[in-house]
Amino acid sequence: MVLPIVAYGDPVLKKKGKDITKDYPNLQGLLDNMYETMYNAYGVGLAAPQIGLDIRLFLVDTSAFAEDTGLDEDEQAYLKDFKRTFINAQIIEETGDEWAFNEGCLSIPDVREDVFRKPKITIEYYDENFEKHTETFEGLVARVIQHEYDHIEGILFTDKLSSLKKRLIKGKLSNISKGKISVDYKMRFPNQKKKR
Repeated sequence: MVLPIVAYGDPVLKKKGKDITKDYPNLQGLLDNMYETMYNAYGVGLAAPQIGLDIRLFLVDTSAFAEDTGLDEDEQAYLKDFKRTFINAQIIEETGDEWAFNEGCLSIPDVREDVFRKPKITIEYYDENFEKHTETFEGLVARVIQHEYDHIEGILFTDKLSSLKKRLIKGKLSNISKGKISVDYKMRFPNQKKKR
């Protein structure tokens, strides 16, 4: 089931997520719905706060980046096959020289800005079967993970921009929070009440 994506301005996007247990109600159904929602919106990642849940859960599927002709064959193959579920994730280490990449977010449509992040991360997480992993990722995969990880920490990519950039996009962000935007996927805006 495709769920509405929470828009910029909703307080849930600023909350730090809570850990969950393997007994979380209908976890597999939630994951299925989140993947379907992400693909429906042509996203490469989706975090639980973006569907209104303040829990430490996010998904990543970088296959869309595999089409990038600027990448070598090994990178394209890796991105094409990278699909993971991250539960109760904790980034242990971020290393290397920060690099800029133009990021966007399904909760902040039509806003894209360069964000600086470190190129290599080590992260501890549980997968959808609640098996624990500690892995190191680099490049675009690391960046997508960092972006989604920020969501479960209550951080948006716009929080990482300079004060000048923030001022320049203030009007766009205000319009998004008021629902004055046209998107081709379901969204829930802060002034809309949840349907029960």
